[in-house]
Amino acid sequence: MDKKWDVVIIGGGLAGFVAANYLARNQLSILILEKNKKVGGRARTDHIRQQYFNLGPHALYKKSKAKSILEELNIQLSGKSPKKGGVLVKGNLEYTAPFTPIGLLNTSFLSWKERIEWAKVLLKVMSIQPEKLAQQTYEQWVQQTTRLANVQSLLYLLGRLSTYCHSPEKVSGMVVLLHLKAVMSGVLYLDKGWQTMIDQLHNNCVIFGGQVQTRKCIKQIVPIKQNHFKLVLSDDEVIYGKNVLSTVGPKELTQMLGEKSPFSQIDSFTKMESVMGATYDVALTQLPNPKKLFAMGIVEPIYFSVHSNYALLSDDAKNIVMHVFKYHNPNDNIDTKKVKSELEHFLEKIQAGWKNYEITSRFIPQITVNQRIPQIGDEQILQCSKNKIPGLYIAGDWASPDSILSEGAVTSGKQAAEEIIKKEKS
Repeated sequence: MDKKWDVVIIGGGLAGFVAANYLARNQLSILILEKNKKVGGRARTDHIRQQYFNLGPHALYKKSKAKSILEELNIQLSGKSPKKGGVLVKGNLEYTAPFTPIGLLNTSFLSWKERIEWAKVLLKVMSIQPEKLAQQTYEQWVQQTTRLANVQSLLYLLGRLSTYCHSPEKVSGMVVLLHLKAVMSGVLYLDKGWQTMIDQLHNNCVIFGGQVQTRKCIKQIVPIKQNHFKLVLSDDEVIYGKNVLSTVGPKELTQMLGEKSPFSQIDSFTKMESVMGATYDVALTQLPNPKKLFAMGIVEPIYFSVHSNYALLSDDAKNIVMHVFKYHNPNDNIDTKKVKSELEHFLEKIQAGWKNYEITSRFIPQITVNQRIPQIGDEQILQCSKNKIPGLYIAGDWASPDSILSEGAVTSGKQAAEEIIKKEKS
């Protein structure tokens, strides 16, 4: 007789493993199915020529629900916080970033009138209740908050930094402000990358009896009687589960359930757009300009940061690991060569002659950063999606109504686990 699992989790990323840790500790039989040969999803770290490359720049909020949940699961988070500051770039000009009191005094980007306004805006950000912006886009909030163009451009820049979203006209003001407040409270770069979190979660899951299978691609999820499920894999293997927790994106889930599923009837669910970007991950033997560790484009939606100054990211502690990242707008037509040229050109502005010290690099022109651009009304869509199919649960970076990225993945993973445990224990 085929084994019937208490919970089958689709996806071995952050959300899936957080859920698995809670479920396995409650003596439920757990099977994680991961389509790739390595677990981790977008939280995985690749060890390339003795360098630890995350899939682009990754930072964990120091004051966040996600960090508290990971610590609750006894996950050790080793690393340091980057200093605030750096430079802002506009054309061929560089300005001191006004993100610290000294930076605010020294920057030539802002006039004295703009500096006073910027200081007031930063205080407002820290005291604001983001929930009150649920019906506003980030662009609407920015334009209501200040009429000064330079101050607006700084708010758009910080919005990109905190959410990776380069679509202020679409993105929810509530979500951006929640993440912006978290970023301003500090972030953590992790030693040896985010894979260290995944490895600990994976090991704990297995210790508590959970099973993990890689290279398992689900073709179909079929609800059967009494709230049980049959999962058909791409090689036609069949797996049975009392509950299914899906951590894949909304479109992929809809395809697995088929045209007759209630999810396919929710138009805005199937049309959710992903947050996209391009990353250039670079390792050097030394930094041409050691004082420049962080930079962002004011007009160009580009980010640069040296992560290895705050986290161990190479087998040789002297080596440098940094990331250059472009935030894509949903309407962008991606020209791979052009994007790579833009990132290399930006890096050359900040670290002239960097190619002379290159150990290795990796360019990914289109990477899914988050599986949902958070928009106004998403809360209702996600709430409407709940309990559409009894026994089917959803988690992932897109599945939390008020947060995205790791914050959304970790919190939704725990919430789904708690709902399953409550159902199974009742």
